[in-house]
Amino acid sequence: MRIEIDQDTCVGAAQCALTAPGVFTQNDDGLSELLPGREDGAGDPLVREAARVCPVRAISISEE
Repeated sequence: MRIEIDQDTCVGAAQCALTAPGVFTQNDDGLSELLPGREDGAGDPLVREAARVCPVRAISISEE
């Protein structure tokens, strides 16, 4: 699994960080970003839910 966040689309709603705090966080500008080393989701079962609840669909998940 590979997770990407479109920083141009993200509005900083933080739903991803609230849903999967072991994978997502917010940067100094309030936008979502992946925690270091978590680009593959680290096996967190809530990653897909975090992408689903993003209000602007800024998170994409692809299978490798």
